[in-house]
Amino acid sequence: MRMMDTHCHLDRLRKKEIGQIVGDALAVGVDKLVTVAVDPDNLDTCLEISQKFENVYCSQGVHPHDAKDYNLGIQEKIKRNTLSSFKVVAIGEIGLDYFYEHTPREVQREVFAAQLNLAVELDKPVIIHSRDAEEDTIAVLSQFRGSLKKPVVLHSFSSNESLWEFALEENFYLGLNGMMTFLKPENLRNMIRKTPLESIVLETDAPFLTPVPKRGKENWPEYIPHILAFLAQLKEKELHEVAPIVYQNSLALFGL
Repeated sequence: MRMMDTHCHLDRLRKKEIGQIVGDALAVGVDKLVTVAVDPDNLDTCLEISQKFENVYCSQGVHPHDAKDYNLGIQEKIKRNTLSSFKVVAIGEIGLDYFYEHTPREVQREVFAAQLNLAVELDKPVIIHSRDAEEDTIAVLSQFRGSLKKPVVLHSFSSNESLWEFALEENFYLGLNGMMTFLKPENLRNMIRKTPLESIVLETDAPFLTPVPKRGKENWPEYIPHILAFLAQLKEKELHEVAPIVYQNSLALFGL
């Protein structure tokens, strides 16, 4: 089975060399990875990693935690890096996070919209982070209805039903990871059960959100098979029924 990790942070993994991480993932069938940028300091790093490995791609964007540091210079760097290489496959991780609020909400919304405009200009897919900000996420994205021509993914989806319904109406992808294997989020699992397989992609968000049965350890792209197995169980389907659909979704998301 061929699998893809649509969202990981290779520059945040410290216990193994990146080459080994990529090789270990490939050994279990994870043959493509997207290492995702989150702040002004790792835009170049993510691009450099993607250029070193044939099967690694990257994104460019500033996370809502660091939206306070966004400026025209950073915007130009994102644009320049994106135009410089086919290995940049998305704008992200961008969005809103009202759980931590490391950046004032108004600034988050302004920077979210600015980067969505950049995605429109560059004709790139978008990787969205939304935590405890469903209403405003919908409000901002609604302003771009019809403008975003490339696919959108709600990364690490764990939101409420209003954002879930909006995502399906807009034909967004849901990025699912180890969070759905945790003990408590039964509401999330219920939404996943009702989500068409054609709307799902898988991710690790490594080094975060390690899935059961590896909980308590650092997360790695090689753990995608555990997430896939849980999804198949949740959907009451065989692995060979689920894997090809999710893999094709992943390719379609990033135009690969």
